[in-house]
Amino acid sequence: MPAPRGEKVNILTGATGRWARTGLQTRVTLLAALVVAVALAAGAVLLVAVLRSGLTGAADDRARQRVTEVVRLVEEQRLPPVIPAADPAVLVQVVGPAGGVLAASTGTSRTVILLAPDELERAVSSPGAVTAGGDRVGYGNALRVVAERTDRGPVVLAAVPLTAVDDPLRVVRTALLVGLPLLLLAAAAVIWLTVGRTLRPVEQLRTGAETVTAADPSRRLPVPAAEDGVRRLAETLNGMLDRLEVGSARQRSFVADAAHELRSPLAAIRTTLEVALVHPDPDRAEETLRSALDDVLRTGRLIEDLLLLARVDAGALRPGVVIDLAEVVREVAPDAGHDLHPARVLADRDVLGRVVRNLVQNAERHAASCVTVAVHDGDPVVLLVDDDGPGIPAEHRERVFDRFHRLDSPRSRDTGGVGLGLAIVRELVTSIGGRVVVETSPVGGARLRVELPAALR
Repeated sequence: MPAPRGEKVNILTGATGRWARTGLQTRVTLLAALVVAVALAAGAVLLVAVLRSGLTGAADDRARQRVTEVVRLVEEQRLPPVIPAADPAVLVQVVGPAGGVLAASTGTSRTVILLAPDELERAVSSPGAVTAGGDRVGYGNALRVVAERTDRGPVVLAAVPLTAVDDPLRVVRTALLVGLPLLLLAAAAVIWLTVGRTLRPVEQLRTGAETVTAADPSRRLPVPAAEDGVRRLAETLNGMLDRLEVGSARQRSFVADAAHELRSPLAAIRTTLEVALVHPDPDRAEETLRSALDDVLRTGRLIEDLLLLARVDAGALRPGVVIDLAEVVREVAPDAGHDLHPARVLADRDVLGRVVRNLVQNAERHAASCVTVAVHDGDPVVLLVDDDGPGIPAEHRERVFDRFHRLDSPRSRDTGGVGLGLAIVRELVTSIGGRVVVETSPVGGARLRVELPAALR
């Protein structure tokens, strides 16, 4: 009973699954050995064919040479009854016009013509040698026969038994049947060892990867000395591990700082509420509630900032559209001093609004009397936010963009911030292909300079 169609599919799937589970070294060795086997078989077939052609050509040349010699004897009327055996392996006959054998070489029949009448005619008319059976004259093997009609009428025949071709070929075939499997086994062994040696760096990478753990993230994979794909893979993986370690360290620091920053307002809220419960004072109830509300609002702002940074890190911001940066500044900071020129950029409106709002609020916290905002068109588009406060020391101008970083200077007095405003600005500006730097303002305070790529016009 034939197997159902589904069963055949299962058999094929099982075979494919077993092949997929086979080790890479074994698979490569088997495939390479298969290719070598095909190449050796093709080479053997080609060798036998070329050898057969060469041996057959040599036999034909021997017969043709004897025909030429005997034809000269016939033309010179010096043909003896027994033709001298210059090449004993070549059978020679001279057939008269009446069909009888006029002369023959030693060991060749003097009564039976090598070829039947139709074969004789075909041999005479053929420009080269023809193959004929040797049964007529007691040869089991076929003959390669060359025939030529002389000017005086007789036909000269010269034949070489195909044993002259078959016997060497038989020896070669036997040698190939014995030697090729041995050669294939030797090639497979060499391939197995070569593939194993080639894959050794990969195994070293695997072993090295096992040593990289969360407890010791500084470990790196071994880099092979050879300039090849495995070395490039190791370098790429090590670069990935570097980025992961930096990101992990940054995340741990961020989580620790966030927990610390959240602890302060929560502790303040708890203290305020506990004091109100232990020492209730109806006259100060509104003050107590407002204090708790301020701490709740501060905590809410911190959580919103953390969520925004998480979205930026995850690349979850909305795609940008072409908008006028000057228009966004007018909407977000209408009270600041302006020097605005229309400038089109490709960004999300909320993202640009948050950048401008954070920069202006940061400047307002530290300004002595004024904050100015300028937008200049070009490529890149430039946004400048200046204040006349104490400024930012040069050694802190890069660190102010770190999360939860606050300066130990007059600029860091308590203004309600938690150290995420400029960090959010840096992350948002970078996400849309721009950059932000701190400079000295012409009015003596700090200047925050934002450069954004201009939208295509």
